[in-house]
Amino acid sequence: MTTHHRTRWLALPAALLLALLPASASAYPNPGRVTGDITVHDPTMLRAADGTYLLYSTHGGLEARTSTDRIAFSRSGNAFNSPPSWWKTYSSGNDPWAPDISYRGGKYLMYYAVSSFGSSTSAIGFATSSSGKAGTWTDYGIVHSTTGSSNYNAIDPNLFVDDDGKWWLSFGSWWSGLKMIRLDPATGKSYAGDKTVYGIASRPTGTKAVEGPSVVKRNGYYYLFASYDTCCAGTSSTYKIKVGRATSPTGPYYDKNGVAMMNNGGSPVLESHGRYIGPGGQSIMSDTDGDLLVYHYYDGQAGGTAKLGVNLLSWSGGWPTAY
Repeated sequence: MTTHHRTRWLALPAALLLALLPASASAYPNPGRVTGDITVHDPTMLRAADGTYLLYSTHGGLEARTSTDRIAFSRSGNAFNSPPSWWKTYSSGNDPWAPDISYRGGKYLMYYAVSSFGSSTSAIGFATSSSGKAGTWTDYGIVHSTTGSSNYNAIDPNLFVDDDGKWWLSFGSWWSGLKMIRLDPATGKSYAGDKTVYGIASRPTGTKAVEGPSVVKRNGYYYLFASYDTCCAGTSSTYKIKVGRATSPTGPYYDKNGVAMMNNGGSPVLESHGRYIGPGGQSIMSDTDGDLLVYHYYDGQAGGTAKLGVNLLSWSGGWPTAY
């Protein structure tokens, strides 16, 4: 969503603006305008040093896209030109999922998952690149893995670095919910001094459907975003994005009503509305005009095709609101 689009609307008198809105206006905003190759799942995005936006997403060796203006996106290949040998253990089709990209210590970092649908035989991989561009990533193997007998699932990774310089990796899907482990900044892998697998969100009753964590710190709180309910079912998807906050990276996280995220908690940030069905697979990106919520949704006017969604976030009142 570009600044000039927002300014044009905000300049209208409040009474006129209300008159222009439909009586049944959704509580949730539509995605900002994006064009080009925007069929994605689980997008992660950052702005490179030269101003180019780098976007990676699930499938195809981790699909790569670029944009110069955060509106028009074009495919630029894949992160990996050939699959690392270890992928085959976790995905017969060598199909990686849910990348997470960041920039630390003069290089681009990527965490990603390799698994198959409905399986907890999964692993999180780690790679780096000097440019962040397609085909330039060097893989360093497995960071964390789970088996068919594990009570949690090692997919959907997200790196968070706290104010003390400690590295944390949140991840998880279904089963006993979302987890967090500490990483060693020197290796990008598990930290020998703390092997704890922390629980940060769970749905102990009813559906176990919570996945895709993203953690950021704003205004003295740590915020945990997650995707709830059913993904990947086109127009039948019930995915939605919820959030909780904590005073420590490892929790406990609570929603606006004080319900623990380890006990089915989570306050809605974005849900289905109109043609925009099942938003989720989100990541949070800081840009020059504020924080962005980057996600996919299923387009009800395009047969349920998964598309890129981008909205700005407001933190007014201590909680994130998409607009």
